Amino acid sequence: MKTISILTKTVLVFTIALMLMTSCKEEQKKVAPPTAVTTVAVIQKDVPIYHDFIGQTYGLFDIPIRARVQGFLEEIHFSEGTKVKKGDHLYSIDPQSYKAALAARSSDIAQAKTLLVKAESDLNRYEPLAEANAVSQSDLDNAKAAYEASKAEVEAAEANYRVAEIELSYTEIYSPIDGIIGKTKAKVGEFVGQDPNPVILNTVSDVSSVNVEFFLTENEYLMFSKRYMQAGKTVRDHDNNEAHLELILADGSIFQHKGVIVFVDREINPSTGSLLVQARFPNPKNLIRPGQYARVRAEVNLKKDALIIPQSCVMELQGQYAVFVVGDSNKIQRKQVEIGPKVDDYWIIDEGLDAHDKVVFEGIQKVRNGLVVNPKEIEYKSKVIKK
Repeated sequence: MKTISILTKTVLVFTIALMLMTSCKEEQKKVAPPTAVTTVAVIQKDVPIYHDFIGQTYGLFDIPIRARVQGFLEEIHFSEGTKVKKGDHLYSIDPQSYKAALAARSSDIAQAKTLLVKAESDLNRYEPLAEANAVSQSDLDNAKAAYEASKAEVEAAEANYRVAEIELSYTEIYSPIDGIIGKTKAKVGEFVGQDPNPVILNTVSDVSSVNVEFFLTENEYLMFSKRYMQAGKTVRDHDNNEAHLELILADGSIFQHKGVIVFVDREINPSTGSLLVQARFPNPKNLIRPGQYARVRAEVNLKKDALIIPQSCVMELQGQYAVFVVGDSNKIQRKQVEIGPKVDDYWIIDEGLDAHDKVVFEGIQKVRNGLVVNPKEIEYKSKVIKK
């Protein structure tokens, strides 16, 4: 009986111990570890604020090639869309009528000079006779007048000859600049130089640099001007590094050369409320052509000591923005924030954050206000690809 009693006690102790161990394990299961989240530090630095303006490109010089005389187009001496040099032969207009006009003007000169010789001879003969009173004074005066009129006739004939010579020269058309020539607007055999026929035959563009024209609103212009005035500069100061502009092409890439403002119109258009501005960009490889649409990116402001965080840290609900911050004792605190402009894939926070805050970056969906978390701080790397 004593042996049974000891065995019973042993079983009872073992059972109690087993129940205690099971209870402890269940209690451990109920107490879950803190939620793991990643955080990023708020970045405080001076942030330039940029604005994009839609613009159109033009050559440094876009020179129209005009037919300055009328006639049938006889020859085209270039290949369309190629580079030409200053003085290269471009077009020939039928010169026959202008050669005939030049010959007629030459004949007029010869006739006028013949009359001048006769008038001079008459004058030379009348002068000694007048001194001897062999002819009247009026005859001498008539001889002098005829001589002067003949001189004027020669000068007029020579002027007409020069005009005819110039008109003949206009039948051969040459490039006024180095550049790229476009598609011809007239073909061989077509009558040119008089509306409705082509007067402008082509255009040659110097694209070693390009001009980009865009428009500023009145408010944007005032913002620009005030900023540069504070720096003691003007909007179109070529030596002002702050005025350097970027050109964003149609494919989204950023043109490798910076530009500067070279022209600001004298007045704001009262019907549109906008101001024409022209920027110039170097174009050594002739990548940019006239007529392209592009965006001009300009720095319009510099926000001092701005607080920025990745955009994915910010939650938005019905126009209200908030972030989760890891506070004391690793407790989550929800903060209402006022957002500013976007900068790449960051957001400027105008109000609601402190420079030392740690903002939840990954795990936002798993946290709530007051929850204790296990934070791990990381360094955020921007995903914006710089083109």
